[in-house]
Formats: sequence, structure tokens, C-alpha cells
Amino acid sequence: MSNNMPGTVKGFNAEKGFGFISPDESGKDAFVHFSAIQGNDFRTLDEGQKVAFTVQDGPKGPSAANVTGH
Repeated sequence: MSNNMPGTVKGFNAEKGFGFISPDESGKDAFVHFSAIQGNDFRTLDEGQKVAFTVQDGPKGPSAANVTGH
């Protein structure tokens, strides 16, 4: 799966730099690392924030890439 899909941030720990995104459509929650967040500012996400992302196969399941805010 490489299409951009909408989702909602389920939770994000800014201190540790990771969290999870729940896809708006069906599918498992995707792990997100701060390095996958697009932008020049401090890379963090807020719980409940709407985002768009692509899904990649990570070592422990779905992983988010190219994360952008709505």
C-alpha cells in the first residue's frame, strides 16, 4: 500500500518521538516515528489530529511514512 490515506492520531509521545495513527478506513493502527512527519518545525502530533500518510511494512507491523497534517 503506497497511496496517501487519511487517519487520526491515536496518541503521540513527544518526549520519545513516536506514536500511533488510526486509519480512517479499515486497517491496523500504524506506528509513526517523528522522522516520518513532514515539515521544518518541531515534528510532533496531537492526539485527535487529522493527518494523511502512507503505510509501509515495518518490522513489527504497519508503519506510517510521509505524514502530513490536514
